[in-house]
Amino acid sequence: MAKQKGIVKLKGTIGDYTFYKTKDGYLAREKGGIEKSRILNDPAFKRTRENGAEFGTAGKGGQLIRKAERILLRQASDYRLTSRLVKLLMRVIKSDPLNERGKRTVQDGDMNLLKDFDFNEKGKLNTVFFSGYTPSFNRATGVFDVAIDAFVPNETIDAPRGTTHIQLVAGVCSLDFVNRNFEENHLTSPIIPWDQTPQAALNLSPTIAGGGTLPVIQVIGVSFYQEVNGEMYSLRNGSFNALGVVGVDQV
Repeated sequence: MAKQKGIVKLKGTIGDYTFYKTKDGYLAREKGGIEKSRILNDPAFKRTRENGAEFGTAGKGGQLIRKAERILLRQASDYRLTSRLVKLLMRVIKSDPLNERGKRTVQDGDMNLLKDFDFNEKGKLNTVFFSGYTPSFNRATGVFDVAIDAFVPNETIDAPRGTTHIQLVAGVCSLDFVNRNFEENHLTSPIIPWDQTPQAALNLSPTIAGGGTLPVIQVIGVSFYQEVNGEMYSLRNGSFNALGVVGVDQV
């Protein structure tokens, strides 16, 4: 891999070289490797095919989770979210004790590995929202209840510079990895001044359909705002907003 220099940047293939753009700039690499037909058919590449199949499963699983949480992720994710989530889902898939290698799934693996996953590494939930909340999920009713104790905002929540207000969110979603469907719901608190004013205890209780056997993940988030001339603006386009998985319910 080499970086492209000069005024003119290339994208595409010329001869044996491929030119492309990444987050790290314009790069170039030499074409090569084993023919695709051999990888697909040669018995010597059976493990490669199995790994490829499971990587594809992880990719689709991550896509479903991101789609289910897309509203909350609009301002609470980092540019490496996709790769980080796929990497974690590969661990989940490898924990599947039921299916043979190459056919292992997310839903049959240990999805509790997703607990404490942060969708935004610049705003990790456990370093932003210190304490004072208790999450619980009832599968029979589909209620995800987050009981938040009375709190003083700027003592309980560590906000980035420039913050004048905060907002809390709780979300719950069931995930059907087989049919690639989901059900999601979330609730937000009022926008709260980030100051020394004591806030009363509150509950956020988003609800999905009760019962069922699909895996359910629960998330909590904190968003930061700056008030300018009476208008609320997402601080730095939400780059420090936190959203983390606090629970997984798997039958």
